[in-house]
Amino acid sequence: MKDDIAAWIHSRDQAAARRLIATLYPDVIAIIRRRLPRRVAEEDLAQEVFARFFERLGEYDGRAPVSHWIARIAVNRCIDHLRAEKRRPELRWADLTETEADALTATLASEDPPASDAHELAVKLLDLLGPEDRLVVTMLDLEGHSVTEVREATGWHEGAIRIRAFRARRKLRKEILKLEKQR
Repeated sequence: MKDDIAAWIHSRDQAAARRLIATLYPDVIAIIRRRLPRRVAEEDLAQEVFARFFERLGEYDGRAPVSHWIARIAVNRCIDHLRAEKRRPELRWADLTETEADALTATLASEDPPASDAHELAVKLLDLLGPEDRLVVTMLDLEGHSVTEVREATGWHEGAIRIRAFRARRKLRKEILKLEKQR
């Protein structure tokens, strides 16, 4: 592998690059799959990792194994992707499993969906919320706690809890309506 790295650095040898990719790809794709949700385009992210790897290969000093070095690049790229996704969370009809889509259809039609399907759908929808909003909605609406109990658990003011819950529910309704339009 060191010969391939030297060949790439000194002459941009494409055969050496292919051998490096073939050697390192299984580790990179395993890191991506462990750290990101299934809907992420794994191949695109792996391609970004290798692009960064080859851009910065001249900086590699050999103190750590190459596999550790590219693993760090892959982890950082996954973190960057999650941060970007958190800024623009989105749930698409295509992201739902067939049973979740059926549960949403039943809910929208005012029918009683199977509990497990509705639970899976609720988890996906709650993932669109920030941690504080998710906590408030979960405690108030799913666990049945009062605003006072949420205040005692979090230390937040009751008015702030009510406002946060209102905004989070409004966001969830908006997401459900977007999903309904996609059908």
